[in-house]
Amino acid sequence: MYQHDYQYRVRYADTDQMGYVYYGNYARLYEIGRVEALRSLGFSYKAMEDSGVMMPVYENTSKFIAPALYDDLLTIRTTIKNLPAARVVFYYEILNSKGTLVHKGETTLVFVKMENNRLTTAPKELLDRLSTFFT
Repeated sequence: MYQHDYQYRVRYADTDQMGYVYYGNYARLYEIGRVEALRSLGFSYKAMEDSGVMMPVYENTSKFIAPALYDDLLTIRTTIKNLPAARVVFYYEILNSKGTLVHKGETTLVFVKMENNRLTTAPKELLDRLSTFFT
């Protein structure tokens, strides 16, 4: 299992009229979490795309537990529980500055060759970087 925490300060633009993080922004927080989790491994999302492989979202789920508020310092906890194959599932927990779980969810992404839009396996470089967490 691989887990990474990333801190994000809620900006005014992230919130609705009540000062709560707008529900549509949680998918963006997921993206921030997963890109930073991969970056922490030394794996570049951009380099993967430059090599001809992209990762479109196949499925997204989201559960609201409590509101995240303007100016909260959130922790986006991103977990990969299984070594990727043709797909990878990212699990997310978003905690506020008090450590209270305010949101959780998951996204399933698939690996696709950009030249023909066909499924492919996870890049070897990613598997090499993750494999030490799954032995």
